[in-house]
Amino acid sequence: MHVFVTGATGLIGRAVCGALLGAGHAVTALSRSRGAGRVLPAGTRILRGDPAQPGGWEEALAGCDACVNLAGEPIVEGRWTATKKVRIRESRVRATERIAAIVRAGGPRVLVSGSAVGYYGSRGDELLDERSPAGEGFLADVCREWEAAAAPAAARARLVLLRTGIVLSPEGGALPKLVRPFRLFAGGPLGKGDFWMPWVHLHDEVALVRFALEDARVEGPLAACAPEPVRNRDLARAIGKVLGRPSLLAAPELAVRLAVGEAAEAVLASQRVVPRKALDLGYRFRFPTLEPALRELLRRAA
Repeated sequence: MHVFVTGATGLIGRAVCGALLGAGHAVTALSRSRGAGRVLPAGTRILRGDPAQPGGWEEALAGCDACVNLAGEPIVEGRWTATKKVRIRESRVRATERIAAIVRAGGPRVLVSGSAVGYYGSRGDELLDERSPAGEGFLADVCREWEAAAAPAAARARLVLLRTGIVLSPEGGALPKLVRPFRLFAGGPLGKGDFWMPWVHLHDEVALVRFALEDARVEGPLAACAPEPVRNRDLARAIGKVLGRPSLLAAPELAVRLAVGEAAEAVLASQRVVPRKALDLGYRFRFPTLEPALRELLRRAA
């Protein structure tokens, strides 16, 4: 199939483009970056443009068989100023509204549209899956609007809402930031470390995107996270074990909040999310548990 990818130069987008090309699919990538050709795999057709704005890319999308919509301002890079919060919301909602309108009017028959576990808010020890209601807070509100923006596409296409957890990769995202203090013998949990973190190895994140594209049974919300979420203190302990470093220096929660401001909502949220739908449909995770995932990832980063 011919797949149109937005957010293609991001951590997930680059890997998705590579995997789709490797599987024999054609890929058209939309990017605002002038340097997209330096980071995207050979064979990718690259278009310059902003999915939140009209442009020639719309005709290209209408001619594709499927779309993977990953566009969005990074959430945990920088403090949440009023301007940053507007960019976080608008970059997701406006782009998705435009893409969904094209799909509804006669474009691709499959839309895999990004969302996030932020949909659930912070829920303590409550076990969450695709059937659980939305939570409260800024990110929960953004995710609810983000998913609602994609909903019109379901009038004529199969719509999958990819609720992604913390994607682990040595090439970017959360993992390098999590590992850095351990390499300096200063690692440990955040606060009490009792909040739940839904994580996913980049390999499984990309494989779940392909699963959503290629399996007609997949529809609606799809939790993209490993079957075994972990508490923050257990993540810290596992990183320390894999690196042969102590995990004793807890960062006080107040210090985290002072360092990142309102973005602490994302950093400290407790989300015990499990991928019920993927498991029920027979998807088999390559990395279902944390320590083997970290060993594979950190071996590549060494």
